Amino acid sequence: MQGKVEICGVNTSKLRTLSQEQMTELLRRSRAGDEQARQTLIEGNLRLVLSVIQRFDKRGESPDDLFQVGCIGLMKAISNFDAEKNVKFSTYGVPMIAGEVRRYLRDNSAIRVSRSIRDVAYRVLQCKEGMTLRLGREPAPREIAAELGIPEEEVQQALEAVCAPVSLYDSVYSDGGEALTVMDQVWDRKNTERNWMEHLALQSGLGKLNEREKQILSLRFYDGKTQTEVAGRLGISQAQVSRLEKGAIASLRKSISVS
Repeated sequence: MQGKVEICGVNTSKLRTLSQEQMTELLRRSRAGDEQARQTLIEGNLRLVLSVIQRFDKRGESPDDLFQVGCIGLMKAISNFDAEKNVKFSTYGVPMIAGEVRRYLRDNSAIRVSRSIRDVAYRVLQCKEGMTLRLGREPAPREIAAELGIPEEEVQQALEAVCAPVSLYDSVYSDGGEALTVMDQVWDRKNTERNWMEHLALQSGLGKLNEREKQILSLRFYDGKTQTEVAGRLGISQAQVSRLEKGAIASLRKSISVS
């Protein structure tokens, strides 16, 4: 989406902005039924829509579609906003716009959620929007749970179920250089490519040992036997066990270092 100038026929580089005084006056007139004031409010807050939908630009959806859905959220925010509350419009508008986009993504997602969870999620989102307007901030899950009279775990489950999937290649941070992606934060630090290659080299090295060497290593390092116990088990001297063990370990080290 970055670098795109036109969305839905709107030149985003020329979007207007409104001062706080203009916002207050237009909101007052809009509440009184002035359609021209409402239209000016919508046009003056399209940058807000643009900033919100940029959070979802890696979901594979059309920017035009997301912008239109975001505008629906903006219009709902304008209709429901109470200018008497000591809250900036953007504080209320951003969650409303984002909520509308999330609903769109949820309803068009390839991942299907059960009807019962979807119904709970709808109630939770409706409650969240209402409480955001009333409180002037987003409510915590426990507050929503108390309002609806359902367990907090059910609220959490519903919200998680309708979240848009995150790509492993989504950028989470960039300082102007190479971006840090989700994959960079969740990668398996134990089963790395290096460990995997070393494991293959170890298997190859074990395949080159004779049966007695394999048996000694198994008894020593898998069963935890002492060299004396291994010697008694195999019917050879402790010195022979020590020599064979050292030779086998040296062979394995050579196999890994060569790889």
